[in-house]
Amino acid sequence: MEFDLAAFLNRPLGIGGKTIAKRLVLAPMTYLGHAAFRELLEGFGGFGLLFSEMCSARTIPTENRRVSAFFKWRDAELPFLVCQIMGAEPERMAEAARRIADEGFFGVDVNFGCAAGSICRRSYGAALLKAPETAAAIVARIRRAVSIPVLVKFRTGWEDRPAAAVAMARRFEAAGADALTFHPRVAPDRRARPPRWEYIGRVKQAVSIPVFGNGDVFDADDCRRMILSTGCDGVALGRIAVARPWVFAEWSDGVDPGPGRFHGTLQRLLALLPHYFDEPAAMRRFRRFTLYFAANFRFGHTLHRRIQGAGSLAQMAAVVEGFFESPPELNPAPNMNFLQ
Repeated sequence: MEFDLAAFLNRPLGIGGKTIAKRLVLAPMTYLGHAAFRELLEGFGGFGLLFSEMCSARTIPTENRRVSAFFKWRDAELPFLVCQIMGAEPERMAEAARRIADEGFFGVDVNFGCAAGSICRRSYGAALLKAPETAAAIVARIRRAVSIPVLVKFRTGWEDRPAAAVAMARRFEAAGADALTFHPRVAPDRRARPPRWEYIGRVKQAVSIPVFGNGDVFDADDCRRMILSTGCDGVALGRIAVARPWVFAEWSDGVDPGPGRFHGTLQRLLALLPHYFDEPAAMRRFRRFTLYFAANFRFGHTLHRRIQGAGSLAQMAAVVEGFFESPPELNPAPNMNFLQ
């Protein structure tokens, strides 16, 4: 019998003591998964969970959401919003998790996946996969501190050894994690090689908690193949969610946003950004978004270059309107040169 992707994606999934209605979730992305972008996504729908940008556990306990660069949200999104935190000290991570729980977030996500040098040099993110006992201790301390779901995102490790990823998954489950998001690449590899999806299957078989697969899912066929080949419980979408924010609704609900979705998406995000950021910060985030969104167009480099050169949000809006004066030629699939 043919696999019904939409039916699977709409099957409720328990995470800790809570339930999500859909099995496509947004992968955590700094400078991309911000509050304005999440509001844009909510307008399309089709997702089970959204994740915040990566937030520092050191600052969360005293941070003001109104002025914070990353730790900000809308109250309306809290029932399906997970806050991702980074840090290396179990007690500080637990203190941050308590603030997150008190604010009413769906859950807290612990980052052991970011391989950026600026993060790993501080012994955060994927660097902690070199210290598995410390990583597990962080999860265990957070688990004792809060009753909301505790999720963990991690990758294969620093060597291409699936046994290490399996061992870490078991450690995280034993420490009290309620769900895992697994990206099957080694930490130094910034997408130079394809992710090893078969490792997701090994992690899934090793634990009893939900596992979300992540890595190089760009169309519905990719999503279907990942689920069928790995047995994962859901899929976390990153770059494709930025390039095509309606992808959750398209795959889960069969929604076709219509031919105006490209122009309308850029207009909508430009309108939302000033509600959350001052103009320089809003411009930086729109530039980052447009790098991915330009993948949809035959001449997307033109849009990207002009947005990069714009000196204000008003100028960016003018660039967008000029680009759509004549209907731009669309790529049948996003240009991967923009999604590296």
